[in-house]
Amino acid sequence: MPPATPDEEAKLTAYGLSAAEINTLGTECINAKTRAYCPYSHFRVGCAILTKTPFPSTSLLSSPPSPSSTTTTLFTGANVENAAYPVGTCAERAALSTAVTQGGIRHGDVRAIGVAVDIKETCSPCGMCRQFIREFCEGVCPVVMWDGEGVYVVRRVEELLPLSFGPNVLPKPEELDAIREERGDKATVD
Repeated sequence: MPPATPDEEAKLTAYGLSAAEINTLGTECINAKTRAYCPYSHFRVGCAILTKTPFPSTSLLSSPPSPSSTTTTLFTGANVENAAYPVGTCAERAALSTAVTQGGIRHGDVRAIGVAVDIKETCSPCGMCRQFIREFCEGVCPVVMWDGEGVYVVRRVEELLPLSFGPNVLPKPEELDAIREERGDKATVD
């Protein structure tokens, strides 16, 4: 992979990611795109999810963590197309779904997301994936996007999805019931 620009490298350092973690994130999302199933578009996308904490028997980072980080786990995914186009799954949703089902991650457990494509320009996650990412990531979580030549740019989730709707926006069910009761709304939700 080519070296990062000093600007992009500084952004990642500010998020507490070591050079080894950035390299591993890039290598894993680039490798993940080789497993893409995209017979219709031929547009391969790979994604890697770096978690804040280790999850059972899945850690790919064997070197000691940097002083500013914790031991982490990495999950990957690739896009999977379908002849019925809307049924396909993007790499980002595949990787996050794997992290949920195999690692048990929840909102706030993700340290960084890496996305890799084959084209010369970086490609950000689609709108649906941005919302899916928001479900599991804080707004300041970095999304690192690699192009086909290994050059990357970094954006925070809140930059990719400003004014987002996430789990922290939803009141607890009891709070919603109290609001409805206060308004005299007799409708119930079962």
